[in-house]
Amino acid sequence: MQYLYNDGGLYYLMDNNTYEQIPLNEEQLGDALKYIKENMNVTVLSFKGKVFNVEPPMFVELEVTYTEPGFSGNTTTTSGKPATLENGLEISVPLFVEIGDVVRIDTRTGLYMERI
Repeated sequence: MQYLYNDGGLYYLMDNNTYEQIPLNEEQLGDALKYIKENMNVTVLSFKGKVFNVEPPMFVELEVTYTEPGFSGNTTTTSGKPATLENGLEISVPLFVEIGDVVRIDTRTGLYMERI
């Protein structure tokens, strides 16, 4: 299914085959809500028509919208700094990552993987 948009407390997903839209609340989306963005495909697990889990892709690519400036020549990944991503998620990134960079996040751990 494809995540379409948020309307208040409901998040609308569309079945890619039937184009049927279903609203889900934050509880139904669970941790997936931290990683999804509009037009992203997710896996929706349900039983007898009731959604019990939503799984984002294993890796997501999100743009950094805010982080403090790094230092020239600082390419180590042993230390990090906080960064806010386009969907509001806050993670730790290496010092060389800047605003506007796109980073890959592992949704299983919530950790930075690489800069794209």
